[in-house]
Amino acid sequence: MENSQKILILNTGGTFNKSYNQLNGKLEILQNNEKIQKIIATFKDNMSIDVKGIIYKDSLDLDTKDRQEITKSIKNYEKVLIVHGTDTMNITAEFLDKELNLKNKCLVLTGAMIPFSFDELEACANFCLGFGFLSTSAEKGIFISMHGLVKNHKKIIKNKALGKFECQE
Repeated sequence: MENSQKILILNTGGTFNKSYNQLNGKLEILQNNEKIQKIIATFKDNMSIDVKGIIYKDSLDLDTKDRQEITKSIKNYEKVLIVHGTDTMNITAEFLDKELNLKNKCLVLTGAMIPFSFDELEACANFCLGFGFLSTSAEKGIFISMHGLVKNHKKIIKNKALGKFECQE
């Protein structure tokens, strides 16, 4: 099957991927796709998926070079779910909007405010909602999947005062 027909799950790090290091007492982003593999195992091989991990940073530490790497990694796919930190997913969405021809692409950025390793529910809900939208929608563009919403990236914001994502229509 060609890449354009597969769904790419691109793991870039963020809170979704953080784990507590018992030796040094710090939260660290593990450089693997273990949490994503755990979720997609429930799909029972019913989906054509590629999983790729790159960067593995907190989104506050992402720079233009990292966003260029994301752009390069998704060029050969029409449908991509990007696991990303919530603090700057809007900046990455804007960057991708300017860099890519979105006439034939559907990109969904998702993440978690609570690490998967602390509480799997929020991360799984955001991931699965975004994946479901991606696998069933014919829409093209860039979307954010967080807290029960899947909206065009220009219509959803992170309300830091309330600790949740909201629609800003």
